[in-house]
Amino acid sequence: MKTLIILSVLALTVALTGCATTGSASPSEKRSLVQSMKANTLDKLYAEKPDVKKQIANSAGFAVFDNANVNVVLASFGGGYGVVKNNLTGKSTYMNMGEAGLGLGLGVKDFNVVMVFHNQAALNRFIEHGWAFGGNADAAAKYGDKGGAVVAEAIADQVTVYSVTENGLALQAVLKGTKFWVDSELN
Repeated sequence: MKTLIILSVLALTVALTGCATTGSASPSEKRSLVQSMKANTLDKLYAEKPDVKKQIANSAGFAVFDNANVNVVLASFGGGYGVVKNNLTGKSTYMNMGEAGLGLGLGVKDFNVVMVFHNQAALNRFIEHGWAFGGNADAAAKYGDKGGAVVAEAIADQVTVYSVTENGLALQAVLKGTKFWVDSELN
């Protein structure tokens, strides 16, 4: 248990630093890393759910975030970074995220989130206000190409959200709030 707590604290520290994990990289290098993460995430999602490619192409825009999450018994914490692409204007908005929740669970996982905005109002609301509240129940046991996790899908308020687990071991059921905000360094 002590080892899990130490690993959880380390993962939380990494998660909450977001783009800062790239150290002394310039803003253009950080943007390039975010764009690479976006492309890799979309490739993985399209391989599992090919119909999402058409859904994104026909949407007002989409967002892709890299997130690390730690759940220790009754509390859940996470953080990450990503980019929102407005399909109408072609503009990319770089953002950060942080989350906290309460519920039962234990584990650490690294996952990516893809949000598809079905209208311009939903996209604008997300960039301007960035709050999301909800419940989450999942099980993941994955490292590299071994193990598995469910590609979760949720639809609310003209936004479809997909979650793709990269690595982790977690069993959790939590209620959480997530704050997304514009990254002033990268925009």
